[in-house]
Amino acid sequence: MPTIVFASPKGGAGKSTSAVVLASELARSGADVVVIDADPNRPVSKWGKLEGKPANLRVVSEVTEATIIDEIEAWSTKVPFVVVDLEGTASMTVAYAISRAELVIIPVQGSQLDAAEAAKAIKLIRQQERAFARRIPYAVLFTRTSTVIRPRLLGHIRQELHAANVPIFATQIHEREAFRAIFSFGGTIQTLLPSQVSNLAAAASNARAFAAEVVAMLRETAPMKKGRAA
Repeated sequence: MPTIVFASPKGGAGKSTSAVVLASELARSGADVVVIDADPNRPVSKWGKLEGKPANLRVVSEVTEATIIDEIEAWSTKVPFVVVDLEGTASMTVAYAISRAELVIIPVQGSQLDAAEAAKAIKLIRQQERAFARRIPYAVLFTRTSTVIRPRLLGHIRQELHAANVPIFATQIHEREAFRAIFSFGGTIQTLLPSQVSNLAAAASNARAFAAEVVAMLRETAPMKKGRAA
């Protein structure tokens, strides 16, 4: 079953938020989902302890460098989707998780610093491809973007990534209050109340589009699982 890994050497890029949004949307569609929280700050685990988490979504914490591969392999035989939220640094834990991924999502904010850190993540993915003689699909996900303002720098970074043949999600995770609120109130976007957060419908639409693109990408890259790295 697919293992989806969120990786970026830079903290604060939106890994945990994107991981929870994706996992919640997959669970809402009826799939059993396990989120492995391998971030030492345990943001997903803290969210999972609040009320409102989907019954078919489980959060696994206390994962270490020594156990990350065992956890991924064990849960991938039990549930349709395993989502892994990693620490914001380069480590063996990150490398091990990437080596078991069917898709690596690299969250990036619209800054040159984030783009440089994304390049480091891509380099690590390619190292794992060579080490394990298998292709590891990946794509950059722009996070915390504005729905109305399109900065020139963001456009420039997209052009640079396209020129380097780096896959990029068409969907962006916009800067929305709802995505932050679930870490305060618990639950999912669908369980938030209009009295708590504004523009819930737009946030829900954003989450659906992201999850749909992830599933489509997994279907497209599934034959690559057995392929050998170039």
